[in-house]
Amino acid sequence: MVRLLKKENVEQIAGLVELFFRFQQHFTHIENVNAPQKGPCIYAMWHSHQCCVYGLPNRSQVSVMISPSMDGEIVARPIKNLFGFKILRGSKGKHGAVEATRQMIEVLKAGECGAIMVDGPRGPLHEVKDGVIKIAKLSGAPIIPLTWYSSNFNFLRLPSWDKLEVPLCDVRLINLYGEPIYVPEDCDEEEENKIKKQLRDSLIKLDEIAPEEYKKVYRFGLWKKKIK
Repeated sequence: MVRLLKKENVEQIAGLVELFFRFQQHFTHIENVNAPQKGPCIYAMWHSHQCCVYGLPNRSQVSVMISPSMDGEIVARPIKNLFGFKILRGSKGKHGAVEATRQMIEVLKAGECGAIMVDGPRGPLHEVKDGVIKIAKLSGAPIIPLTWYSSNFNFLRLPSWDKLEVPLCDVRLINLYGEPIYVPEDCDEEEENKIKKQLRDSLIKLDEIAPEEYKKVYRFGLWKKKIK
């Protein structure tokens, strides 16, 4: 397959993606279900659900961890410029991930929130990486599993490795939040692995129950109350 994204056109493609979401934001209607109370937390989602960050409350108080790669640049531009999130990318060197992790811990200890795609940036699909567990352990902030869902036919799944989901035109969705997961400061590697499995199971469970939760929101017409 020919790779369309190259160094010489990354700015142009990032600009086109930003234009798309600038248009799409007026037609993407997200209702938060079981959203956590205020306080520092780590929103954890699959890479395929990364666009659900647009439904998060208090965007200016949320830092999103994004890869310093060219692919990450495409995502980072609209998230920062259009939606007002803070971006943590680290450097492009060998220690970039460590640097971004340190920045995220500082953000959480300062009382703000973070968002992480737990199987990113390149997979394997739906395999929780160590980073989110380490950050929760060192910061003391809970992990909040998060998914999104819509039954609308124009809620599209792209043919990428992560099966990225993108709304197109008028779409009604839910952001569905799971119960908080805490990582004790003194837990060992075995316990960390158990928590990784717990987080994976929680994300899978959210995907399973999302259609029924969506129906509940639909029955109460919550989107209609917001759309004028």
